[in-house]
Amino acid sequence: MAWFRRRGRATGVAGERPASQEDLDHLERFVRTRRGVEALIEPRTTVTGTTIILIAADGEWTRRRIDGPEGARRLAHRLAIPVYDVRLVGYPQRLRDYNTRRRLRPQP
Repeated sequence: MAWFRRRGRATGVAGERPASQEDLDHLERFVRTRRGVEALIEPRTTVTGTTIILIAADGEWTRRRIDGPEGARRLAHRLAIPVYDVRLVGYPQRLRDYNTRRRLRPQP
């Protein structure tokens, strides 16, 4: 039965949507404008596809959809930044510290 088959899938991985050029431009701009950026690959879930999270030295971060784990590795290699699997290394403390600082900052 083909009721639930997706048509026009752009990638070979079931359920993965390709990253948009806007997403890729944002990630590249983040790397160019921050220092000490590392990439973490976040696995696909039932709700979201594979994502890549970029974390700067001060803990500032951004997350975007990516074309699967291999797409994340290719992007990190092209941008010359280290890349890790979040399931193996976890999230760095600097990211949690950055989020805490943002929550404690007075709102305008």
